[in-house]
Amino acid sequence: MAFAGVLKDADIAAALDGCKAADSFDYKKFFAKVGLAGKTAEDVKKAFFIIDQDKSGFIEEDELKLFLQNFKAGARALTDAETKAFLKAGDADGDGMIGVDEFAAMVKA
Repeated sequence: MAFAGVLKDADIAAALDGCKAADSFDYKKFFAKVGLAGKTAEDVKKAFFIIDQDKSGFIEEDELKLFLQNFKAGARALTDAETKAFLKAGDADGDGMIGVDEFAAMVKA
């Protein structure tokens, strides 16, 4: 798995279990449960670059929709409402994308 060495499998499983139902995703709860909120800035950056699938330096809306699948293959896609709320929460500068610093601020919020 992409997060080996950064996050624990049991924490990932618990975090994914907490948002299995459509429209139940809460990024603050997810980051806390998965253990990312307590990680170093370096580990948070590693997570960002795993989620940034196209290596653009930003997490775009289509990457956010598939956010959970970065943690486990076969995890559900976020709903449109969850994706838009997640983007709105993280996109501090309003450019429609989440940069590495915006992501770090979200994880630590």
